[in-house]
Amino acid sequence: MLIELVEWLRTLIGDFEGARLFQYITFRAGIGIILSLLISMVLGGRIINYLRKQQIGETVRDLGLAGQLSKAGTPTMGGVILIMATLIPCLLMAKLDNIYIILMIVTTSLMAILGFVDDYIKVFRKNKEGLSGRYKVIGQVILGIIIATAMMFDPNIVVRMETETAREYGLTEANRKGSLIYTEEEGEMKQKADYKTNVTNVPFLKGNRLDYTWLVGGTESKHPYLWLLYIPLIIFIVTAVSNAANLTDGLDGLATGISGIIGATLGIFAYVSSNSITANYLNILHLPGTEELVVFAACLVGACIGFLWYNTFPAQVFMGDTGSLTLGGIIAAMAILLRKELVLPILCGVFFVETLSVILQVGYFKYTKRKYGEGRRLFLMSPLHHHYQKKGMHEVKIVTRFWIVAIMLAIVTVITLKIR
Repeated sequence: MLIELVEWLRTLIGDFEGARLFQYITFRAGIGIILSLLISMVLGGRIINYLRKQQIGETVRDLGLAGQLSKAGTPTMGGVILIMATLIPCLLMAKLDNIYIILMIVTTSLMAILGFVDDYIKVFRKNKEGLSGRYKVIGQVILGIIIATAMMFDPNIVVRMETETAREYGLTEANRKGSLIYTEEEGEMKQKADYKTNVTNVPFLKGNRLDYTWLVGGTESKHPYLWLLYIPLIIFIVTAVSNAANLTDGLDGLATGISGIIGATLGIFAYVSSNSITANYLNILHLPGTEELVVFAACLVGACIGFLWYNTFPAQVFMGDTGSLTLGGIIAAMAILLRKELVLPILCGVFFVETLSVILQVGYFKYTKRKYGEGRRLFLMSPLHHHYQKKGMHEVKIVTRFWIVAIMLAIVTVITLKIR
């Protein structure tokens, strides 16, 4: 919004000092993270006081965990703080006509509504089950369809590559969007163009690229039945990551800190993918337009850090499903838009292990009950962070160690840019 205002002023009164700063992604991302920090820290306190006055508190079920009952009555639905601190700076500092920003705003809004309704039913209707799982899945499926459809058909979501490389991938003039682009790189002229393609990055492989059309037996970039593979895959990713973030939100600051680390990593991917020189050097897909996702990632990281001011132990507020479902949806959407969805098992490794612990626990319990007549458990309790609580580890130590693991996984994820 501000960048549009600055451009309007430039056309009205001519160039003025400071106007060009808004052309730089680093400047807008820096301002975005500062604004998100201020919004989350300043408005956060007022929102928490409002939630406390309205007695919008967490209902705690006694599971025998240390310090659990002391959290009863802590204000919940604090995810509203995260959402405001992410969206408001983004609306101010990002280009609102950018398709990637539009999709991220849609993702944030849709998942926020879904989580808010779930929390509302739990808090005000006193229904511990919250929103029916069926309706949650429907909302996630809708989001997955929106993202997958945009990736497949929106003409503004393209990959910029050399025409010779495009021909190697079976791309023709029909796949090209716009005119040819001539650039000088390493002292020679190169002919490039923007192509509509379903290519994505693959970690650890030498070519680092996979065209989904190959998986359905296609040789051209377009295939009439590609959607039968691609849309369900995107729906699965969105659903899996959003639910995994929800499961991880069980200790003070756990999901918030990990989401901030993942958001920062995706911001790095957005920056290198949008820069032609860096993308060429790293041999990754050049995605014009994704530079605006750097601004969104900065706003997300700032919101997470600001929310930690109130969410670290002992938490003054919980994010609820309003925050956890939204964070998971944002992470999934950004990874898909940056064509890094295949590195999510590494980047979101903590989310993955937390979810896997629940699946293994339930599956093993049912198996042993059927076989021996009595259910047995692999873990003292699932998700995994509760297992360590049962072992007597303080939750601050658990959260800190999970953060360290998340940082290590983020570093490994960044390294995949060069390890082939």
